[in-house]
Amino acid sequence: MKATEIREMTNEELAKKLEEFKSELFVLRFQNETGQLENPMKINLIKKDIARVKTVLRERAANVNG
Repeated sequence: MKATEIREMTNEELAKKLEEFKSELFVLRFQNETGQLENPMKINLIKKDIARVKTVLRERAANVNG
């Protein structure tokens, strides 16, 4: 997911997306440990998506407070 797409979302949508990414990361890690994961790079992509969402949420919180 691109940063521009993330910035267009509302805070509620971002919170929901963050939870989806976290649950997907859990499943991917589980698959990786059991040897069922076909593309291990997907874990890194999900981690980066989580970081992007958290960054946007933090920026918005800082703008409201500052």
